[in-house]
Amino acid sequence: MASGRAVSPVLLALAGVIAVFAVALGARFIIGRDAPKMEAVVEREAPVIAPASPIKVAPPKVAEAPPPPPPVREAEPAPAPVPAPPPQVTEAPAPVPVPAPPPPPALTPKPVVAMLPPPVAPLEPPKVGPGSPLWKKNALPFRAPPGKPAIAIVIDDMGVDRKRSNRTVSLPAPLTLAWLPYAHELPAQARAARAAGHELMLHLPMEPSGSADPGPQALRVSLDKGEILRRTKAALDSFDGYVGVNNHMGSRFTADSAAMAPVLGEIARRGLLWLDSRTTAKSAGLTLAREFQMPFAGRDIFLDNEMTVSAVRGQLAKTEQVARRQGYAIAIGHPHDATIDALASWMPEVQKRGFVLVPVSAVVRAHHTGG
Repeated sequence: MASGRAVSPVLLALAGVIAVFAVALGARFIIGRDAPKMEAVVEREAPVIAPASPIKVAPPKVAEAPPPPPPVREAEPAPAPVPAPPPQVTEAPAPVPVPAPPPPPALTPKPVVAMLPPPVAPLEPPKVGPGSPLWKKNALPFRAPPGKPAIAIVIDDMGVDRKRSNRTVSLPAPLTLAWLPYAHELPAQARAARAAGHELMLHLPMEPSGSADPGPQALRVSLDKGEILRRTKAALDSFDGYVGVNNHMGSRFTADSAAMAPVLGEIARRGLLWLDSRTTAKSAGLTLAREFQMPFAGRDIFLDNEMTVSAVRGQLAKTEQVARRQGYAIAIGHPHDATIDALASWMPEVQKRGFVLVPVSAVVRAHHTGG
């Protein structure tokens, strides 16, 4: 019994040592296994920290930093939506109401005068006394410089061919434009021409010697005096603002003094001038004008019997010769393309050569003041 008790303390001590040893081994074993795990964790986290190292910010925040960059790149495209203002810019033309004030429709009436120059304030007529004849009241205000030969260009047959009539009106002023009484919208055409600075005449249709048609209501030798006078008055009343009358065709009619007398008498009674187109050398027009003591003049040159630019230029050269010789010249042409083209280039040139372009009334006033 006593020996058994003596052994037990030894055994207990030995068991305690073994237990301590076992605990130490166990602790070491546990610690040894955790250490590798820690190193592994450090190695795993190291690559994550590596990209953050350039940012030099606390690693935890760096981990959040990567997400922001991607949104920033997508946010840059967001400026694309910012162009949403441009759509508003497209709507800025919402001043589409600008067409709303349809001045365009107001311009629609202009087609009536569309082919004509836009109406401009008409030139002031020359200051003449209350008892002055109509030709002076309607004359284009003009004062020719002294010492220069004057040329008056008269264009007949105006108003029927609207396109070429309008081209003629667009030539530099002053021209003298003679209008046929049967032209459409004659008063409007004539007003536009006067507003453009040109002088106006009535181009009175008369019977030719040949078979050409002078147009409706022409004066013919076969008509009695009453009908001649009626047709003359109707033509004279077709528009206003003109200075006088010249004949359209009329090589047969103007050669007949008896037929011409009532015509010139009515023109003189109205205070207008007579321009003889001289379609025949036998015309009685100038003789009767002297008898009626009315203002008159006669044509010197025809411009476009041959309708080419070179031929018209040749006739214009002859006009210059006549003007140098007698101090003035009156040339008559027509609204043909060749005539218009030749005049367009000649008019600026001739003035550089010392000539002055004048309305026909200026020639009559200076050289043929019969009344």
